[in-house]
Amino acid sequence: ATARAVEADGGTALALAADSTDEQALRSALDTAVETHGVPEVLVYNAANIRRDVVGELTTAEHLQAWAVNVVGAVTAAGHVGPQMVDNGGGTIILTGGMPEPVPQLVSLSLGKAGIRALATILDKQLGPDGVHVATVTVCDVVEPGGPYDPDLIAERYWQIHAQPAGSWEREILFQGA
Repeated sequence: ATARAVEADGGTALALAADSTDEQALRSALDTAVETHGVPEVLVYNAANIRRDVVGELTTAEHLQAWAVNVVGAVTAAGHVGPQMVDNGGGTIILTGGMPEPVPQLVSLSLGKAGIRALATILDKQLGPDGVHVATVTVCDVVEPGGPYDPDLIAERYWQIHAQPAGSWEREILFQGA
């Protein structure tokens, strides 16, 4: 529906699907996007495995699956597109975080969001000097249209981050709603 709305508004859109835990599929989708539209100015990684779990509840395989969605997909996407952004003169990578504090009833997600924050720091040190703005946006509640965490409000905040001039880049943003 989103691609059709963009096209109806006179733009061009490309709808691609890839499992964020499937490295080859994700890289292929990113390559297709670059071939079609060029190197992106902005990359947003917003995948998450959201589930209630406590310490000792999940198997190793379940933790690894959650980590693959919550963190490794972001590593793959940023590692694939980030160097292309550098070669293209810069860009913005936004990693959606959540949970400003770890929650004992959301262990795998808490660990994943901590991993996203660490990844943002690593990417900032690696790509920032070459013109790639890397930031996390921690969304502090459930995203719902019409509410304080409306996706359009979050998207506007993402755009504001992308528009920041070098030297004024925010790296960690806490989105607490409208």
